[in-house]
Amino acid sequence: MDKCGVCGGDNTACRVVSGVFKHALMKVGYHKIVEIPVGATKINITEMIKSRNYLALRSRSGRSIVNGNWAIDRPGKYEGVGTMFTYRRPNEISSTAGESFLAEGPTNEILEVYMIYQQPNPGVQYEFILPQENLINPQIPPDRRPGNNLNGQLGLEDDSRPSEGDYDNPHGSRVPENQGPVVQPPRRQREHNWKQIGTTECSLTCGRGSRYMVFGCVHRLSHEEVPDSQCDSSTRPTAEEQPCNVQPCPAFWDIGEWSECSKTCGLGMQHRQVLCRQVYANRTLTVQTSRCQHLEKPETTSTCQLKICSEWQIRTEWSTCSVPCGVGQRSREVRCVSNVGDFVNDEECNMKLRPNDVENCDMGTCAKSWFFTEWGSRCSADCGVGVRTRSVLCMTNHITSLPLEGCGHERPLETTACNNGPCESRVQWFTGSWNQCSAECGNGTQQREVVCLQKSADGFMVLPPSDCASLERPLSQQTCQLKACGAKWYHTEWSTCSKTCEEGFRVREVRCLSDDMVPSDRCEPQLRPEERETCNPEPCVPEIDENCRDKYFNCNVVVQARLCVYNYYKTACCASCTRVANRQA
Repeated sequence: MDKCGVCGGDNTACRVVSGVFKHALMKVGYHKIVEIPVGATKINITEMIKSRNYLALRSRSGRSIVNGNWAIDRPGKYEGVGTMFTYRRPNEISSTAGESFLAEGPTNEILEVYMIYQQPNPGVQYEFILPQENLINPQIPPDRRPGNNLNGQLGLEDDSRPSEGDYDNPHGSRVPENQGPVVQPPRRQREHNWKQIGTTECSLTCGRGSRYMVFGCVHRLSHEEVPDSQCDSSTRPTAEEQPCNVQPCPAFWDIGEWSECSKTCGLGMQHRQVLCRQVYANRTLTVQTSRCQHLEKPETTSTCQLKICSEWQIRTEWSTCSVPCGVGQRSREVRCVSNVGDFVNDEECNMKLRPNDVENCDMGTCAKSWFFTEWGSRCSADCGVGVRTRSVLCMTNHITSLPLEGCGHERPLETTACNNGPCESRVQWFTGSWNQCSAECGNGTQQREVVCLQKSADGFMVLPPSDCASLERPLSQQTCQLKACGAKWYHTEWSTCSKTCEEGFRVREVRCLSDDMVPSDRCEPQLRPEERETCNPEPCVPEIDENCRDKYFNCNVVVQARLCVYNYYKTACCASCTRVANRQA
């Protein structure tokens, strides 16, 4: 059978009409989607996606079939325009499918489809089948088309007979009247007739049901019931429908489905529609609520909870400020934790209630630090005691992790003693040659030996300087500069260690400065002093908090159940929860 319902057909006796209604609507209320002509079959009207809109049906004559007069009917079967409609509205919580109307047809009146608009239209698909115009139904022989003669096939009763002169002869030609009357065969008397013997049960106990007459075969004279095969089946009367139990059914509360919970977690609200309804003539009508006053009205709102909400948990204290002076930032770890203690995505928690994990910190005005070079490698004296030098200057610090306290008055030493061994004795004011400059580049100092000697036959003898006081004492030290340095590395003292145990780190600031003490990029990279190093590698000794102890014997169960995220268990099983937190950190 093809889609037109024709056995062995080729789908040409009908045509499929389909479309999608996607017009943007603005006004709340009823909006017509499509008109379905008379004779339509296989009707399917489906909302593409679930929404707060509703579909409605009405006949052209104005009779509401489903969801009319601003009353929303329950899903079910509804009769109208000559066919039965199945109204479906999927579960509002577990399904995303929209509502729909299905009917086999055919319709005997124009059907109007409406949308009760309440939110943006997601689209409505419709499809139905119409017979082609001026086509003969293949299931009905051509000689039975409406308006054609039925050639004696109307099903006349056996005791009916044509009038005189209407009989045909065996050869199909009419008998002329001048040949005399035709002798008719004697009429056969019937022995059995059809007779009403009762009615069927009423289809409804209230609200106007229907029942049908029941006919049986009886003897013509005795009226005794005999098997139906004794009567002519072609003369059996048609069972007529009769109304019954026309009294209205009692009104009842029609309860709709619960709406979605207003919250995805935690305590929310859900709603449902409760209408007073009454069944009459196979239709369910909405009536005044006073008719249901004898019944307790069901609740229209209820609390709901899909799951327990996750909560924000602060996992660490604030870190130290990112700068030792000025305005910096500090941070802490904030995680979304489920009701069983697992870390989940932040979207599982209320983002509006999320604690800050980063904030600004002000460490006060920045100060200055002493900057100095490494000690020079040369001693100022070739022999005896001399000095080594370095450059020292005070500059504003820009590093972000040094404990700056200002340069202060204790300037780092620029010279330190050195000794290259004893020198030989000399006579009178003796001036040796200038030794090497204390700095390989830039400003340095150089010295020479100046002693008071006395010459004798045995040689020279060193005398106290006072013995040569009458003589002008030569200079023993002067500044020197072998060449311009170009640029040198300067660095500060090491900062305090970031941790007192278990290996922290400390830092210092390193700068490249020219001879004019301005920043330069000409220092040799391979000579750059380290800016960071590890410190305090020894293990930490845990502090014992006398107030943090387990108050219950089964705290190991609390830890296994991951209940330490709740303040009550965190206090009751303080020691166990603290050990777990330290291991996770």
